[in-house]
Amino acid sequence: MTITAANDINSLYSVRSNAVRNSLYDVNAGSEEQKNNNLFSSVLDAAVGNINNTNDLLSTKENEELKWMMGISENTHDLTIAVGKAQTALNYTIALRDKLLDAYKEIMQIQI
Repeated sequence: MTITAANDINSLYSVRSNAVRNSLYDVNAGSEEQKNNNLFSSVLDAAVGNINNTNDLLSTKENEELKWMMGISENTHDLTIAVGKAQTALNYTIALRDKLLDAYKEIMQIQI
């Protein structure tokens, strides 16, 4: 059984992330310059959305910690879930930042 390029590309459309799926659909419209602008814009929007989501999760974690410390909430389950979500989102954002910085450094080393 051989795998064709069409099968590889079609598997990308089954990705569950809306940011990835939308960027793939946006790239198919317009001229080459518009495609590049749409791709960059989609990736940038996804990155900003990821940062905003991480910030929201960190804020939720802080609110849950404050509620628990002040005795407003005795539910440690919500606190544990909020801490776990915030840590996971922050780790993902840091890993993404590191990969983007590595790519930027690699691009800057390219000789023209």
